[in-house]
Amino acid sequence: MDMVTGQLQQQINGAAALAKAAASRPLELAVVLPTLNERGNIAPMVERLEKALGPSGWEAVFVDDNSHDGTAEEARRIGQTDPRIRVIQRIGRRGLASAAIEGMCATAAPFVAVMDADHQHDPALLNDMLAAVKSGEYDLAYASRFAEGGNADGLSSKGREQGSRLANALARKLTGTELTDAMSGFFLLRTEQLRKQADGLSGIGFKIMLDILATARPQLKVKEFPLKFAERLSGESKLDHGVALDFVAGLAERYFGRWIPTRFVLFGFVGGLGVFVHMAVLAAIYWPDSIGFGWAQAIATVVAMSFNFWLNNLLTYRDQKLKGPDSMFWGWLKFCGACSIGAFANVAVATVLESEGLAWWAAALIGVAIASVWNYALSSKFVWGRFR
Repeated sequence: MDMVTGQLQQQINGAAALAKAAASRPLELAVVLPTLNERGNIAPMVERLEKALGPSGWEAVFVDDNSHDGTAEEARRIGQTDPRIRVIQRIGRRGLASAAIEGMCATAAPFVAVMDADHQHDPALLNDMLAAVKSGEYDLAYASRFAEGGNADGLSSKGREQGSRLANALARKLTGTELTDAMSGFFLLRTEQLRKQADGLSGIGFKIMLDILATARPQLKVKEFPLKFAERLSGESKLDHGVALDFVAGLAERYFGRWIPTRFVLFGFVGGLGVFVHMAVLAAIYWPDSIGFGWAQAIATVVAMSFNFWLNNLLTYRDQKLKGPDSMFWGWLKFCGACSIGAFANVAVATVLESEGLAWWAAALIGVAIASVWNYALSSKFVWGRFR
């Protein structure tokens, strides 16, 4: 009993010491760390942050997308005795960009940084990045794997590295800013700047820094620091081999997001491609002497819907992607069901409008538009949404 009492007293004393240290310097920097199944990364990252930033003046905000490995619980365990550690556990919401925005808006610190919790980003850079932004010469500091003195050794494949380099070239077009590594995901800026832009950020995709730079007016002054990109300690990657697809979402948001939701633009883009797939399959298999038009049309429809489901999962809902055979199968069934209802609505509305004297092509376009909105709404809610 005495031993237990002694251990408890040590924990209380340790917590008191941490609280005193945390109060010794005003809160200046919040480090936002989006997480997904990274329980083993949490405690080592807290240790690295303390080593880099000292005992006080900072806080770590772990934004967890309801990981099934107990990531949020591990962060809370540490936070019980360390007031610098905070947790946001998101239920029914997923996505790296939206997690970063949510975490950055949740702090009272005047400066905020975003970095990965998997130890591929080096927290030792934070002090220099903070100093650069505090000086007033720069609005945003970020860590680059491709700057002189950095490296991308921690990338999982040469394909990922080549994809990142291609994406960086596209990023320069998107933001109008010279960036050697728009895909690093490790940056720091004034919290006031982020809050000012928060309403205009899409929260879609993975590269929130790109969104910030593309939408900032006037253009932000950027300082880069070389980053030696390390191997992931543990946990799941929040990216996949299709990193360049984020720029499709970025372009859609930049040019259409003011009038039309970005996901709807992407959904419509995928649907347009699906029309070509449908017609190609129909042309390939429709032979009057061997297979009738009805069967050929049905097969082409299933193939096109399957193609649309696959590409929407990869592109439109990439930050909420369905994974695993079971999720993909049931998601496909729900998507086909939603599209079948949309197809019925398309035909019914177009038929009624045409019978009322509207030009056939106008009636057809209205029917397609109604079906597209219907399919988008149902798919967003019941395939990739909270009730998937």
